[in-house]
Amino acid sequence: MLDVDNFKSINDRFGHPVGDEVLRQIASCLTKTARESDTPARYGGEEFVVLAVDTDLAEGLVLAERIRAALKTITLHVDFQSIHPTASMGVACLRRDESFEQLCARDDAAMYLAKNAGRDRVIEST
Repeated sequence: MLDVDNFKSINDRFGHPVGDEVLRQIASCLTKTARESDTPARYGGEEFVVLAVDTDLAEGLVLAERIRAALKTITLHVDFQSIHPTASMGVACLRRDESFEQLCARDDAAMYLAKNAGRDRVIEST
């Protein structure tokens, strides 16, 4: 799960059309970076998920770091300024007898730990 860092300030500073373009660029980057077996999706607002089937936690962390690095290649130029969006990410693996909602809650908590630790990073779920 990933959340675009400082997205509200992008919308407030540059307007919603620019924020929408940031989201489109991130969605495109996720599609290009994800493996063929992965399913990237917008989760809501400025949050995205990548469902990675048959992937353990170590592989999930590698995938998340690859996505984080790929996001660094995004640059939007607006009014003689450059926007370089980043994202904070949480990585979790589905546990036996765990619901999808429980998985998402753990992943969301890890993502917010990444935000609170300084943003633009990946944290694994506990």
